Amino acid sequence: MFRKISVNYAANVLRLAFGALFLVARALAWQSDSMAGMDMGKNEMKDMGPSMAAMAGHMIMTPLRPEQPGDMERAKAVVEQARATMERYQNYKNALADGYVWANPEAKQTQFHFMNDANGSAAETRFDPTKPTALLYRKTPHQKFTLEGVMYTAGQHTSVEELDKRIPTSIVRWHEHTNFCAAPEGKTDQYFGAHPKFGMFGSIKTQEACDKEHGHFYPFMFSWMIHVFPYEKDFKDVFSMNDDVAHVH
Repeated sequence: MFRKISVNYAANVLRLAFGALFLVARALAWQSDSMAGMDMGKNEMKDMGPSMAAMAGHMIMTPLRPEQPGDMERAKAVVEQARATMERYQNYKNALADGYVWANPEAKQTQFHFMNDANGSAAETRFDPTKPTALLYRKTPHQKFTLEGVMYTAGQHTSVEELDKRIPTSIVRWHEHTNFCAAPEGKTDQYFGAHPKFGMFGSIKTQEACDKEHGHFYPFMFSWMIHVFPYEKDFKDVFSMNDDVAHVH
């Protein structure tokens, strides 16, 4: 087994590297056949936008299963619950009042994540569409924050079968971040920029390369997650991972 990451360290790395995901990272050893069909390469991600293309080699996704009767209805039910939940949080101050925390406010981001630690912890073992781990906001010229979606998470050890029960994997693809090289002290500025070296967008994707830079390498980072954008008119865009485009309508 790979070593576990402390709660505080995971949270600090997260706020610096992505400003998106608050959950405790638990690295685990998976057999290679467990990841069959999950690896994301450049060809599959290049059409998802610049930020997604930059994560090639840093992400795995659940394979699409054959659609079963009732799958679409279950997926749409989650979307409706997400939409109803979001009504209260159109005003971001309500999110702050309910325990959501603006992650990495200093960094320039396309999409801002407001994280709820309690919801994230509960989502490790059970699914409640009314309690998303994160609220996804976008700054607009007309108001400080416009709510465009939510993020749900599941524990890192969660099986594909369990993920399918939460939201059908014939309709959506859950994803998880991998090959994360945490920057050593003094080099955290290299999480961002035109050519980042560390983190989810970094050029470092192996233990050997990370060791050379005196970083900390984690084969698996954070938990399973999925984004939901209920206001999209085309259903294929509702579960989009593309943060390069606005999902505000």
